[in-house]
Amino acid sequence: QVTLIESGGGLVSAGGSLTLSCAASGQTFGNYAMGWFRKTPGKERNLVASITWSSQATYYEDTVKGRFTISRDNAKNTVSLQMDNLKSEDTGTYYCAAASSYRGSYIAPTQAYEFDSWGQGTQVAVSS
Repeated sequence: QVTLIESGGGLVSAGGSLTLSCAASGQTFGNYAMGWFRKTPGKERNLVASITWSSQATYYEDTVKGRFTISRDNAKNTVSLQMDNLKSEDTGTYYCAAASSYRGSYIAPTQAYEFDSWGQGTQVAVSS
């Protein structure tokens, strides 16, 4: 199993930007699809963005389209989430996740059950 560690969270004012990073240990990302999830109090963890193993396809939740960008560097075993024009609604704990079932796939996963490895999360707070 791949171990994922997130970093880059923090407190930012509305309209600001943050870049989240995810690094793998134990195993490389290989050809797994990767994603970022967001969890807020009282709600389930929801997929924010995902990306295929070779970056040929991505998926974004409607509320973050045009503001967030997911990317990966397989040589460095890292995945990033660039968040721009942040809103208070973006507040939450962000988790990096890997989908082994999508290894080698050219279609990005869109459902939580498709992911099987999770990081511990990094907190993002946006003040308005």
